[in-house]
Amino acid sequence: MKLNKKDILKSLESITVPGEGQNMVESGAVTNVMVFGDEVVVDLTIKNPSLQARKKTEVEILKIIHREVYEKAKITVNVKVDAPAAKPKTNEIKGKPIPGIKNIIAVASGKGGVGKSTVTANLAVTLAKMGFKVGLLDADIYGPSMPIMFDVAQERPLSIKVDGKSKMKPIESYGVQLLSIGFFTQPNQAVIWRGPMASKALNQMIFDAHWGELDFMLLDLPPGTGDIHLSIMQAMPITGAVVVSTPQEVALADARKGVAMFQQDSINVPVLGIIENMAYFTPDELPNNKYYIFGKEGAKHLAEDLEVPFLGEIPLVQSIREAGDVGRPAAMQTATPIEAAFEELTKNVVSEVVKRNKDLPPTEAIKITTMAGCSAVKKK
Repeated sequence: MKLNKKDILKSLESITVPGEGQNMVESGAVTNVMVFGDEVVVDLTIKNPSLQARKKTEVEILKIIHREVYEKAKITVNVKVDAPAAKPKTNEIKGKPIPGIKNIIAVASGKGGVGKSTVTANLAVTLAKMGFKVGLLDADIYGPSMPIMFDVAQERPLSIKVDGKSKMKPIESYGVQLLSIGFFTQPNQAVIWRGPMASKALNQMIFDAHWGELDFMLLDLPPGTGDIHLSIMQAMPITGAVVVSTPQEVALADARKGVAMFQQDSINVPVLGIIENMAYFTPDELPNNKYYIFGKEGAKHLAEDLEVPFLGEIPLVQSIREAGDVGRPAAMQTATPIEAAFEELTKNVVSEVVKRNKDLPPTEAIKITTMAGCSAVKKK
């Protein structure tokens, strides 16, 4: 029997390539058919890269030509996979947009005791002093400290009506809008909650509160990496994260994990940089001396190693601790080296936020393992 190309193509019109929707001739999957006596060569290009799809298509071609054209034909099928190019990886931001809030910055630490909450509080008041509208969510469920640091431990958020709905009104202190689980528990009451309960409480403070218009919302995350962090990243449209560490090796090892957490594919939040707290100690009687009690420039070297920005260093100063204990963040003091240090740090954070919003594209709403675009920061 003499084979011809026309009969071969007609038989192939009864086959649909998996995922194509049209028959393989109409869809253009068949790129060439050659006939040499009783030999047939079919060149095929498909978009489904799976081995199963390729094998199924080859078998169907053999069957249809043998049945419809010539049962003794010797058939060779050359399959080329033309899979769509993978989308370039971007720093996707997770979460549901919160009306009125332009930028959300998560402040994290790999371990406790490095001064993360102190840095967050002083960063918040410095932003407020610069003229920004600032909110602070104390997301450290098991160790809320912001009510003490802002001297509002005895305050309780009020319920107000907004568009017919009851909302929590954050407590305002030093120009910062503040919510914390500490407002809803007694000072001697331990918060013994499993992950889902903690996540529910956080979601209420996020979405059932009337934050108003904010240039920045800061999140004081719990130390470490865990369920609370994942829940927050999934719930909120995080603009970027900063990681706080001391210069010592133990803290740096955990800070490295903190950076890695934000860079996980399931989270993928831009790391704005690393902050070094307790960088050095200068006694009052020796103002020109620096003593590197916890090591020298460890966080700076870590930032270089991880190729993330180094945002600045804060010295180990007794007055910073004392200011936090009495509820007046140290950055509130004027014309002091501490104020200057926090101002420099804050300017660097704002600069990285501006850069992030300019360089990275808007992102889509969250999927558990995969916000709207953030506006560029405009300083008043």
